[in-house]
Amino acid sequence: MKEENQMGDEYDKSYVEPIVNASRPGTLAGLSLTVLRFSADDPLILRLVLIIGAIMFLLSSFFIFFYSIYPARRVLWTGTAATFLLGLLCSILSSVILLILV
Repeated sequence: MKEENQMGDEYDKSYVEPIVNASRPGTLAGLSLTVLRFSADDPLILRLVLIIGAIMFLLSSFFIFFYSIYPARRVLWTGTAATFLLGLLCSILSSVILLILV
């Protein structure tokens, strides 16, 4: 019984964990694209910031997915952190733009 549990943990660690890790920034990208969809009449600068934010979150998802598989690659962790922070910055900037315009 103990061996089956260890096999399940190894399976989760190697296959499920990268997908779960990548889904978090992917959700934020989806939220940015949803806001973009409903802001069709808003200024171009707001749409550009939302698009850039969504792209940064998607890149962060890819970086964190591959970092979960290859944890020794430091450049993947750096890419994850940089793109995630840029995505957050774009989200904050788009919120400020919406507050100023509305």
